Amino acid sequence: MTRLGEYFSKKSINQSDVARKTGLTTQRISLLATRPNTKFTAAELYLIAKAIDEDPCKLLEFVCQDIELPSKASKRDIAK
Repeated sequence: MTRLGEYFSKKSINQSDVARKTGLTTQRISLLATRPNTKFTAAELYLIAKAIDEDPCKLLEFVCQDIELPSKASKRDIAK
């Protein structure tokens, strides 16, 4: 389950309703909610946030809370 899936579960959000409101397919919503390797676009996250009456920034922060900037050491390694 992804962070988006956790959010849906926590708030008892129906994925079919989200799909209907956003125009995304139920299959796409299901992939975004269950498969961690599935990437979403900013537009998809924005539509989902609007469909569930959530601030898009707050939903983005929740979904992406584990993402961090690379350390300075790895930036130097990349520059080499």
